[in-house]
Amino acid sequence: MRKLIVIAALLVCYPVLLVSALWPAPLLFGAVAALSYAAEYAAPRVSRRLTDVFGKVHLGMTLRFTVRQTAALLLVARTAGPDSPWFVALAAGMFGIHGVRAVHTGLALRLRSILSRMPVTTRNLDVSALRIPKMPPGWLGDARSVRFLYLDALPVLGAAAGALTAACGAALALVSGAVGALALFPYVRRALPLTDKERVIQVVSDQVRAYSPEVILYFSGATAAAYQARMWLPTLERLDRRAIVVLRERGMAAHLEPSTLPMVCIPSSGDLMSFHALFSAKLCLYVSNVGRNVHMLRIPTLRSAFLNHGDSDKEASFNPFSRVYDEVWVAGPAGRDRYRRAKVGVRDEDIHEVGRPQLEGISTEGPGLPYRTVLYAPTWEGWNDDLFHTSLMTMGPRIVRALLEHDPPLRVIYKPHPLTGFRDKRALRAHRKIVAMIEAAELSESKARHPSRAAGSPPRIAHMIVTGPEPHLYDCFNECDLLISDISSVVADFLASEKPYAVTNVAGLPERAFHERYPSAEAGVLLGKDLAGLAEFLDGEDTLARARIKLRSYLFGPEYPDALARFNAAVERVMTSAGGPASSGS
Repeated sequence: MRKLIVIAALLVCYPVLLVSALWPAPLLFGAVAALSYAAEYAAPRVSRRLTDVFGKVHLGMTLRFTVRQTAALLLVARTAGPDSPWFVALAAGMFGIHGVRAVHTGLALRLRSILSRMPVTTRNLDVSALRIPKMPPGWLGDARSVRFLYLDALPVLGAAAGALTAACGAALALVSGAVGALALFPYVRRALPLTDKERVIQVVSDQVRAYSPEVILYFSGATAAAYQARMWLPTLERLDRRAIVVLRERGMAAHLEPSTLPMVCIPSSGDLMSFHALFSAKLCLYVSNVGRNVHMLRIPTLRSAFLNHGDSDKEASFNPFSRVYDEVWVAGPAGRDRYRRAKVGVRDEDIHEVGRPQLEGISTEGPGLPYRTVLYAPTWEGWNDDLFHTSLMTMGPRIVRALLEHDPPLRVIYKPHPLTGFRDKRALRAHRKIVAMIEAAELSESKARHPSRAAGSPPRIAHMIVTGPEPHLYDCFNECDLLISDISSVVADFLASEKPYAVTNVAGLPERAFHERYPSAEAGVLLGKDLAGLAEFLDGEDTLARARIKLRSYLFGPEYPDALARFNAAVERVMTSAGGPASSGS
């Protein structure tokens, strides 16, 4: 409803402004002008897509503001006459506002260009010698200069009160805009030294060289895939060797969780391959198979090991591309067997079982609530149909509906994959449908739990929709009693909890064939496309507890020594064979 009101206001206000100016009807003009400003302010908050559509049909914000300014000029011309000096002053002021806005936009773009084109950016490294200026406040650094457009409210609304008021408003707006534009000059001046590429690289190189990294965690990918690197940061922090994170996409560090690890972002392949400060490292760890890995793989002094970002039965866990690395590190025997069965050219002696150190914080205890909690965590659509394992589009809404309608009531935690909808918008539509269902259930529950409810009534069940990095997936594991998921590393990691789980059979394979192809599902309940098996999973007896414990050992290796000790041992083996010094702690 609000969206329709805003659209109507944007479409109706401007023609009415022109009519009231030509009439002339100053009071009507002032009222409609005020309404148009309110509509402009509300539009991007109600629907960002709405403002984009207006821009595509050549009715963008700048044009709309110009129309309103033109209407104000017409009103003054009709009331005071075009020969009035106040009309001339108003016209000059209107042009001046656009002039200072252009100057501000130019300065903001220049500042953004300088800071965004730095050859190397860092986190957790002392690069104070570069004297990188702080970004100006959001309104001042906005290259669209939207706030400057709103300065015209002074002359436009003033036009309804008279020509003199409009001219004074234009002068005040022009002075305010000029002050705002001039306020950006110090920021740009302080940023200019950062255009010296050689100096920037030298300062960062000196700091990296002083740190003398021994292990590199390398990551390149889309922002939505930042979780692939994020999951390894706590493990790298606990290594007995000094680790550093190398990123390739600008701004990626902002999407990684707080960490004590030094980070450098080097977008240019040429700058990366000539960044000699990294060459003290002996081992580079890769978490995903992307094309930009080749730039680091070309450095001959680095031994490469593929970690992957999850240990699952997905095809990504035995990708033929893995043979380009010196070593492939898997969690346990299951990972080794995947490569053996796939025969993709990875030699068995290059595969090393290092455990999953991330799983140490996963509890085998449930949340202990008076009701059970079910986590539904579907995977995404995959890069192509061969990697399609998601239940979201075909089963997702029906699964969630069944959970919400279950008796006795269940709590639902819904956590979709971060890349949901990246390839297929049908997945995004299914996701939105599920979100709407859970929100409707929450609203219904809130209405039912009136403060005057009888004492001793069942506690309120608060469902949860998790679409961001927090709470973490493993925190969701600890908050649930049961899991429903697809073939993915979610299933494998959940086995660390030893809790019951169900896996969706999206492809409709026979049960035996499904378990042969996806061993991580062997200790779980199989859900068919018609949701066969769901009732048994929710209400039946748990007969798979021992199977889950056995499968856990197969997936992650022995419980002793622990995963972090095995991971550290793998790093030490590489450092020793590469001629690295004895460990001195991190």
